[in-house]
Order: sequence, then structure tokens, then C-alpha cells
Amino acid sequence: MPGDRASLRDSLLDAAVDLLVQRGYRGVRMQDVAAAVGVSRQTVYNEFGDKWGMAQAVVMRDNDRYVDGIDRILTEHSDDLYSAVAAAVRFTLELSADDPISKVVLTGAGGDELLPLLTTQAEPVLFTARTRIIEHALAEWPELDREAFSEIAEAAVRLTMSHIVLPTEPPDQVADLIARMVTRYLDLPGGR
Repeated sequence: MPGDRASLRDSLLDAAVDLLVQRGYRGVRMQDVAAAVGVSRQTVYNEFGDKWGMAQAVVMRDNDRYVDGIDRILTEHSDDLYSAVAAAVRFTLELSADDPISKVVLTGAGGDELLPLLTTQAEPVLFTARTRIIEHALAEWPELDREAFSEIAEAAVRLTMSHIVLPTEPPDQVADLIARMVTRYLDLPGGR
């Protein structure tokens, strides 16, 4: 049964993503999501509470995809923190540029209602990303000072999110800037 519930949730989220991309937030109704999956509207309400809860779940699942990729990149670059940070930031910025959910949120397609999920109400996204990145990085580099790394990881995640919301430089430049910031703060080699 737990697998069925996860499968149902994924199906509902997939349908919500498709509808959000097609219609924007204002154009999506819970009934439409239910119909796309072949369940009752009440099933969708039971799963997410309301339309805002569904939108939050869509963004959180998308965030998990980003953090899964960052975990993979940190493992692949475990020999050098600078290159790991630069690759993780580059991955995040490049993925967000092509991510349909990020585009819906950032362009205000169908209304600006979703923008707070990456700005003023981004705590769940930030907390999840920061926590997973800190734990993974400290497992890869146990010699790092936990407190110092936690502080700089918070700043790096926020700065990366800022560049997702308002890109000003190419991803490679931003990635190198953030990698320098992290390694300099930690007084590590590579803090060019």
C-alpha cells in the first residue's frame, strides 16, 4: 500500500506539472488534476490539502531532483571541494534555465502566485537543499569544520537561488565565484 500511495502522489504531481506548464497557476483546478489521473477531486484534496499545497509539493519534488543531482556531483568531485562546488552550482543554474516548473514560477505564467515559493516563502526549499548539501559534503570531506561549512553553505545556496531568480552572469562565472567564496571562507586551496 505505501508504494501505491507514492505512485498516486507522483501521478498527481506529474499531472499538476503538466497542467501548470500548459495553463499557469490560475488556470489549474484540482478537478483537472484529478481527471488527468482518473481519481476523484477529493483524492487530490486529501493528498495536498489545497491548490497551494499542491503547488508547494510540485516545487519541493523539483527541488529534490536538483539536490539529488548535487549529491551525485559532490560524489563525483570528492577529490576537490572547489571543483565540486563549481560543478554543483553550474548544474543547478543550467538545470533551472531549462526547467519548466522554474519557468512557470519565475515568469509568472498564469499569475505571479508561485513566485513566493522561490522567494519570500522559500524556507522549505532552502532548508531541504541546505541540510542535504551540508550532510553530504561533510560526509565527503569530514575534515571540514561543521559550523564554518554550514555558514558558507547557507550563503552559497542563497546566492545560487538568487542567480536562479535573477540571472546576471553566465553559469560558469557564477559557479566559479561561488566556489571561490566557499573555499576562501574555509581557507582551503583553490580559493583563487
